[in-house]
Order: sequence, then structure tokens, then C-alpha cells
Amino acid sequence: MSLLPNKIVVITGASRGIGRACALECAKHGATGFVLHYLGDEVTEKEVRSLKEQIESTYPNAKAVAVPGDIAQRETSLKIVDEGVKAFGRLDVLVSNAGICPFADFLTMPPETWERTRQVNLDGSFYITQAVANQMKTQVPQGGSIIGISSISALVGGEYQCHYTPTKAGILSLMQSCAVALGKYNIRANAVLPGTIETDINKDDLSDVAKREGMVKRTALGRLGAPDDIAGPVVFLSSDLAKYVTGAQVLVDGGLFVNLQ
Repeated sequence: MSLLPNKIVVITGASRGIGRACALECAKHGATGFVLHYLGDEVTEKEVRSLKEQIESTYPNAKAVAVPGDIAQRETSLKIVDEGVKAFGRLDVLVSNAGICPFADFLTMPPETWERTRQVNLDGSFYITQAVANQMKTQVPQGGSIIGISSISALVGGEYQCHYTPTKAGILSLMQSCAVALGKYNIRANAVLPGTIETDINKDDLSDVAKREGMVKRTALGRLGAPDDIAGPVVFLSSDLAKYVTGAQVLVDGGLFVNLQ
């Protein structure tokens, strides 16, 4: 049984990590249209091209379009929606995933670091959610599903994340408010809160053996997470199995949060 038969899925930050895993898992479960956003530099362009080729070669009925741009700019979100509608005629699912986390000391953090982190993580999530929701609004009664990738950091502090944690709390709050604002259009909005997931965003931090072992020890399941661990819950929230789920926060952390109490 396909959980996402013929669904059209928009994913920001799709070139690697959680975004890439979500794209592949959605394709596995029957989605046939993909709007893959990426930053647009040489590295992410190569990565998203390989993702597009992997999806289309593995699933002959699937088609992907790649849209570059800085998610912190509103124009990028408008372009993503425009390209998606041109290619597929509608949008069914949004996975707002693009984000950055440049670890930094709070007392010496330059304003540019705070501004850029806020712009990419929170402003970008707002812009793409607004743009996609305006398209989904025209698709009543079909509606759609919006998933914001927040973080366990929305619930706990981090010594070198004083700029990052507020943005992830903001994404959680954004999804909760959107659930209220968009429910009348049959648009669901939920947040997924990953724990410690091994991606490029934290590879340098986790290269510290002692820190890594400490994180593993604090996680109830005894291991760090992988991007695939987030993709499954995203598929669930995208599907009709979650048709009465909106405004929820789904913590996917291997039991880290409960072990911090």
C-alpha cells in the first residue's frame, strides 16, 4: 500500500541530510512529483542533481524539478511554488527543512551570525510556508500537509546554540499557529523535532569522541540518529494516516529528551 500515492512534495534543503532522506522515503511510498530546493552553490547543485537522477531512475513514474536559491529571500519561496505548479499543477506536501547551525559562543557572537541564522531558519520557514499555503488554499477540499523541521533544541538550551534554539522554537510555534490559521482550508501543519541526527550540520561537533560518546550514552536507544530516522515520521505526517493530526510536535530523538529529565 502506497502511503503517498501520486503526491507532489516540496522539500527545502533537499540536497543532503534530512531533506534528501525525506525525498527518497516519499518516493518509496508513492510520491511522484518532487520540487527540490537547494542553495545553488557548486556542491549543492551536484548533490541535488544526483538526488533527482536517483529518484527518476529508481521510480520511473516520478519526476523531480530542482530550484536553487537562498531560502532567506522571499523571492526564492515564490519561485519554488511557481516552478512546482508549472511542473505538476498542484502541491500536496511541504517539508520545510532548510536550516543552518553555526555553533558560536553567545558572548562573542557577531550580529551577522544571529541575523543569518534567523533569516535562514525562521524567516525562510515563514516565507515557504506562506507561499505554499497560499497555493494549497486554492486546492480545497484537497488541502495539504505542511511539516516544519524544528528540533529538540526548541525544548532545551544549548551553550553554543543561543542563536539556533530560538529559531527552532519559532518553527514549532509557527506550525502550531498555522494549524489554527489554515485548518479551515484542510491544510494540516505539524512540527518534527529531531534529536541528535548525524548530518553535515553537526559533523564537526560530533567529531569530538568524548562529546559523541556522551550523546550516545544520554540517548535511551543507545545510538545517534540518522536522516532516515526522521524521514519515516515525515511520511506519516504527509499521509492520510495523519489526516486528523495538526498542530502536533513529534519528537524523534531516540529517547534523548526523556533521559535529560
